[in-house]
Amino acid sequence: MTANEIWEKHKQVIPGGVVSLNRIIDPMRVFVRAKGAYLWDSDGKQYIDYHAAFSPYLLGHSDTDVDEAVIRAIREERSLMGAGTTPWEGELAELLVECIPTLDQVQLTNTGSEATFLALRLARAVTERDKVIIMQGGYNGWHNDVAFNLMDSADQLADSREGEELPLSPLTAGMPKSAAQNVHVVQFNDLAAVENVMRRGNIAAVILEPILQNIGIVKPKPGYLNGLRRLCDQYGSLLVFDEVKTGFRHALGGYQSICGVRPDLSSFGKAVANGYPLGVIGGKREYMEYFNHPEPAKRVLIAGTYNAHPVPTVAAIATLRKLKTQEGEIYAHLERLGQMMEDGLKTRLARHGFPATVARQGSAFVVYFMDASPENWLDIARYNDMERDKKYRQRLIDAGVFHFPLPTKQGSISFAHTETDIERTLEITDTVLSTLARN
Repeated sequence: MTANEIWEKHKQVIPGGVVSLNRIIDPMRVFVRAKGAYLWDSDGKQYIDYHAAFSPYLLGHSDTDVDEAVIRAIREERSLMGAGTTPWEGELAELLVECIPTLDQVQLTNTGSEATFLALRLARAVTERDKVIIMQGGYNGWHNDVAFNLMDSADQLADSREGEELPLSPLTAGMPKSAAQNVHVVQFNDLAAVENVMRRGNIAAVILEPILQNIGIVKPKPGYLNGLRRLCDQYGSLLVFDEVKTGFRHALGGYQSICGVRPDLSSFGKAVANGYPLGVIGGKREYMEYFNHPEPAKRVLIAGTYNAHPVPTVAAIATLRKLKTQEGEIYAHLERLGQMMEDGLKTRLARHGFPATVARQGSAFVVYFMDASPENWLDIARYNDMERDKKYRQRLIDAGVFHFPLPTKQGSISFAHTETDIERTLEITDTVLSTLARN
């Protein structure tokens, strides 16, 4: 069967034919295998993979050390016990606290969305306030508190002004109208807008990716994250870093260890278990203790049958132990390949005369078809050549280099990639850019 025939068959039993609708790609491909830095589709075609399943594969697909830990756990009959505690959840919690200095305590979830949901529930319990501030272009999960203003068009944002909050744009049908009453959206890197909202009061938390990595690589301006820390302290709100994407990819201690700003709460996921489903919420003890508050009326519910399931838990332990014991080697390798990719892309984009910029943080990178690196989504919506971006990605895929075929999505290099992979990618990119230049 062809990929389209398989997809059409799936549509009979799965709405849209894909179990997570953001995975739909055009043309459809059916992937059947992944190992190291590579993917294979149902036609047997091999790709150098920079999508990394939306970025969790920091060590590479099917990392031997992680998978062997999982296999051992299954063979040792580490089933889901569902009562009491287990040695593995404690071991993982201790590792997380050791690796990330800002975490005094942690709780484990199954996904990053669950972790950000619980972070906001916790912030509301602590502050006894309802409202939250989120960032245009940031993605903090699928729940009602944050499912707004992802990749709005330039027309939708035409009246945006620095220092002002933005009109709400829901990501999904089915949200209660009341959800919008507790959400404020501002542009990333706009401190004045945050303060203007905070002056009106009742802000429980500011939640953000410290680098916007849902829309490529949009970095905080100097002083921006420190400014958010100051404003949260001044107005009594909690600062929440959503490090589901940035955590562990950029440093063992999260991006917060690079920027030097301590959030009150943090969420992690993706790379923490190298692709196995696991999320983390953690932070200051005084806030995390609300999950076990002695006063029932102040206690924050956290529950989940599959929280700390032995399989993803041991996967996370193996991932963190490998990152910890080989920290210097792994992050040096990722930085070296990231720099090689950045330099090679810049050279080839200039050679072919494209107005383009390459944004990168460590192993995460993106090509924007615009003259300068953006400071927020509005810059991208206004200036990035979306049509060229899409064609660029599609032609790379056709030539055996897989990026997600949606403009601005980040590329992710893994520890499994080699210099040969980067060189081959750059060769293919040169050919693709020459065809784009002619068309």
